[in-house]
Amino acid sequence: MFKKILIANRGEIAIRIMRTCREMGIEYVCVHSTADREALHVQLAEETVCIGGPRSEDSYLNIANILQAALSTGCDAIHPGYGFLSENADFAELVVAAGLTFIGPTAATIRQLGDKSNARTLMIEAGVPVIPGSDGLLSSVEEALDLAAEIGYPILLKATSGGGGRGMRRVDNPEEMEAAFYSAKRESQVNFADDGIYLEKLIQKAKHIEVQILADRHGNIIQLGERDCSLQRKRQKLIEESPCAILQDALRKDLCDAAVTAAEAASFLGAGTVEFVVEPDGSFYFMEVNTRIQVEHTVTEVLTGIDLIAEQIRIANGAKLSLSQDEVQVRGHAIECRINAESPALGFRPSPGQIESFNLPGGFSVRVDSSMYAGCKIPPYYDSLIAKIIVHGSSRREAMRRMRRCLEELIVEGVDTNVGLLYVLLFENDMIKGTYDTNYVETNMEQLLDYASLMETE
Repeated sequence: MFKKILIANRGEIAIRIMRTCREMGIEYVCVHSTADREALHVQLAEETVCIGGPRSEDSYLNIANILQAALSTGCDAIHPGYGFLSENADFAELVVAAGLTFIGPTAATIRQLGDKSNARTLMIEAGVPVIPGSDGLLSSVEEALDLAAEIGYPILLKATSGGGGRGMRRVDNPEEMEAAFYSAKRESQVNFADDGIYLEKLIQKAKHIEVQILADRHGNIIQLGERDCSLQRKRQKLIEESPCAILQDALRKDLCDAAVTAAEAASFLGAGTVEFVVEPDGSFYFMEVNTRIQVEHTVTEVLTGIDLIAEQIRIANGAKLSLSQDEVQVRGHAIECRINAESPALGFRPSPGQIESFNLPGGFSVRVDSSMYAGCKIPPYYDSLIAKIIVHGSSRREAMRRMRRCLEELIVEGVDTNVGLLYVLLFENDMIKGTYDTNYVETNMEQLLDYASLMETE
């Protein structure tokens, strides 16, 4: 087993990885920027290294400094967490070149699946359904117009190296195509140093379903069930739950089988998710593979009792999966709410500042992953996530009621949060029935914010 792991991340995911390392008897090193000198992951760690200034590119994206930190402290592996360098193939390659182990898929797999156009082609060859669209990268506006006319509007132009909604444009008619085409290419070039884009039909009133997978070096691949991630704003998830409330067992099996097929086709290694879009009639299509641990991995952990971080570490160390597919048991229902330091009423403007005081919920079957403490500062340089609340129930109704109670107990003073919006969502009819889709939040945003505002003034 690894002797010492460098955790190349910050905040709650750094703490999450740290806890598993402690339980496995593995030493670890936490890195931090100058802005995070007093962050909780730094205070809890026994060994830390400052890797640069407050901006991400100077610290958490600074490959040279991270590698130097790992080598100088005697680490033999690096865990990237999520975000930052977790899906950077060059980083994974350099980690291995430095004589260290990258806790994740191989650089070749990350590169292959990170190119969305290439991943699409790979899935077609493997027989996994894909969204109707271009066979490869678009070469011109004229080609995009011809294809859109063939498959029908609306369509999406998508960056082949994209993620997080960047380099993506919706086009509803031919008149919008040229401006959207060049805008998507420019944004893709700026964010990913790659202006390649492809085209897909926009599937409307759809569910965003992802399947958790684990794969080892010995040819074993298992799936741990699906998560419904459809409650989103600008493709950023707000609430995740599992199992999906409206999936029939036959469709669930087809999705999970397709996820395993996709992992096999990509020679996947470690923990990841295969993401699908599911239409109301049960048709489903491959979207992408996330080659890292997800923010919402906790939902699967409370349902299965499997420590996904521990499995990642064991797999990277060459061990076989600790269980077979037949041994995976999904019990009850789980829901996660992402608590962000932001102001929904002000266009979701980030709300950095100092946490003056807070109260986290607790009780039966409640888990909170957070990096908050009284007096801590939320810097303006990074993602606004400050906590994740995860509840488990014997039924979906029980889990819903438990999450509502948790949000009622949660108090955060000093910064604005999205708690009011999350609370309102848990009472919406479409949420209660499980029929919400990926457009639900944005379609109903004005009404949701009105309700949230009324709540906060009472």
